[in-house]
Amino acid sequence: MSRLAAGVTLITAHDPEDGLAGEDVGMTATAFLSVSLEPPLVLVSVRVGSRMDELLERQPCWAASVLSESQRHVAGRFAMRGRVSDRLLFDDIPYTRGAVSGAPLIGGALSILECRTTQRVPAGDHTLVIAEVLTARTPSAGGRPLAYFRGRYHQLG
Repeated sequence: MSRLAAGVTLITAHDPEDGLAGEDVGMTATAFLSVSLEPPLVLVSVRVGSRMDELLERQPCWAASVLSESQRHVAGRFAMRGRVSDRLLFDDIPYTRGAVSGAPLIGGALSILECRTTQRVPAGDHTLVIAEVLTARTPSAGGRPLAYFRGRYHQLG
């Protein structure tokens, strides 16, 4: 599967149960795709037992920011396994907070979606999270996508 090129998306959610103000959580995903136009549905695959899997089990609203080729550092930062806290990972990344999801929406992303989980499907060591798209914007629609191929991030062209 490393020979299948994929776009790179940052999945984010706000965990209101983690401390006084809660905590933002992020995960780099290459298994993110459109499922349906009517109603608008997307799917993300998350590793079972990961922080994001556990959070999305109890927090139905989350966001997806489709990363541009200039955001390789963002993708790499949130792809690290075994981190204790995501708090510092968001420190120097420009973002706004989604009005519907409360999740971070990454500045400079090609498109931004706010979603609500409608179904969770166990699939081996992953969970397929299917969600309805509640809002969608293309703040940097003229940019170029970040791609992932053979274990590395690439620019198209």
